[in-house]
Amino acid sequence: MSSGTIDQRTTGYSLRHALCLARASELAYQDEKTIEDTARTWGFDRVRHHHTTFRPPFPLEDTQAYTLGGENMIITAFRGTEPANLRDWLSDATTPPRPGPGGTGYVHHGFGEALDSVWPQVRAALDGFRDNGQTVWFTGHSLGGALAMLAGARLHFEEPFVTATGVYTFGQPRTCDRQLSQAFNTAYADRMYRFVNNNDIVPQLPTEPFHHVSALRYIDSRGAIHPTMPVISGLVDHAKGYTADVLAPASDGVRDHFMGAYLNALEKNQN
Repeated sequence: MSSGTIDQRTTGYSLRHALCLARASELAYQDEKTIEDTARTWGFDRVRHHHTTFRPPFPLEDTQAYTLGGENMIITAFRGTEPANLRDWLSDATTPPRPGPGGTGYVHHGFGEALDSVWPQVRAALDGFRDNGQTVWFTGHSLGGALAMLAGARLHFEEPFVTATGVYTFGQPRTCDRQLSQAFNTAYADRMYRFVNNNDIVPQLPTEPFHHVSALRYIDSRGAIHPTMPVISGLVDHAKGYTADVLAPASDGVRDHFMGAYLNALEKNQN
């Protein structure tokens, strides 16, 4: 597949579209000019940048995202953060969860604050760009994946006549409690896809009471993508990943989190 275009008429799941949205997630880490130049090569003529600050349980952080507008598709991609920074405030146990979108369940306090800070900008971009019945897609890596999932939840649970066409996340942490997870799974059946690369440490955080939404796409130690992760074979595959680097096995969980690892696997699976 050419990296220079995105099929804006896509409406369903495919590995090709997953690769496109993975590239959009990677692009969120770039500067504004790079985003704008790339948007044009992808066939999008409108771009809005979103940049705000919020305060998780630790020092001030920022939320960054962008929205692309095309003739038939709108994409909002949320930027992630460094694994070490994310791990610090995901592991904080002193801040209670906060109510989820539309009062459905609960979400991690930091995720809720991060999305609140940028949501008015994102929502305004969607309203401004959606002039042709365009499909709407949310995507992101790491923290950005959590925000993409919550953005989809906000549309569905707070605005019943507006919804996202699809949500694709990469290395997303556990974002919400079981109630919101189950409600989201029902609302976004066949429209939410959560990619996890082998031993990526971030999807293992935070611990209870937080849960994942469904629609797992598991990338094994060989780079193959599976719709589920069987318990026994999954444990064996995790072990293979840990032993792939005999000099630094503990680094596998961080190495597997890099966006480049997700892109490599998706590119490999295009054939």
